[in-house]
Amino acid sequence: MSARSMGVEGFGARIEAITAARGRLCVGIDPHEKLVRGWGLDYDPDGVERFCRTTVEALGTQVAVFKPQSAFFEVFGTRGLTVLTRVLHDVREAGALSILDAKRGDIGSTMTAYARAYLSDDAELAADALTVSPYLGFEALRPALDLAHDTGRGLFVLCRTSNPDGEGVQFAESQGRTVAQQMVDAANAENSAHGLGDTGLVIGATHDSAGADLTGFQGWVLAPGIGAQGGTIDGLAGIFGDAVAHVLPSASRGVLSAGPNPSGLQRAAASLVLH
Repeated sequence: MSARSMGVEGFGARIEAITAARGRLCVGIDPHEKLVRGWGLDYDPDGVERFCRTTVEALGTQVAVFKPQSAFFEVFGTRGLTVLTRVLHDVREAGALSILDAKRGDIGSTMTAYARAYLSDDAELAADALTVSPYLGFEALRPALDLAHDTGRGLFVLCRTSNPDGEGVQFAESQGRTVAQQMVDAANAENSAHGLGDTGLVIGATHDSAGADLTGFQGWVLAPGIGAQGGTIDGLAGIFGDAVAHVLPSASRGVLSAGPNPSGLQRAAASLVLH
């Protein structure tokens, strides 16, 4: 029996509730070597663990969402993945939500395995939501879409990423619509079909506009690029228009560089919360 059939709330409802209580901010947990060493820590699994878990300890009851970037843990192999497991556990214990930034995307049995790795209730690396890449076709994400619905988890589908060279793919046109717009429409159709807001989008906060029509979009938009990449909280309304009410700004270095003092991390996060 699935978690959804047993009455577990879907991701859309849970993120709605926690952002209403704590405000809208996602803190990216990106343990870059420079940041870790800047805290006076060794750049090894132990240093990364202390860096990440100190961040969650300082902000776990203040911030709504955390977004660990999987690559910064994978680089240390099995020890790094053990640290990631502990960080995800800390986020859950603090009552916050997690978005694992892994950008997975494949076909068939491989996508099914990715989905089980991150979206199953019994997965060691289970997160509340996962970033996914739709560039093998949106429907190739079906195993993840279905499992997310079943377990009350969410997906954030790459739509218009914060890197400028992404436009070469995302603004390509087919049948009169850009690829980015096709992702919006497909994600919205998924939400409409299930009556849920579990399928979101990733649209960078570093652009002048969203680059796609979000009118009527029922999910959430993860907006990375706040702070070090040049995006601002004040600029979000101009980018997203009426859709800004369901935009989740994401900042990493702009918050993490304020550590290791917990009060420094807390002040940096508080300055970026969108209400």
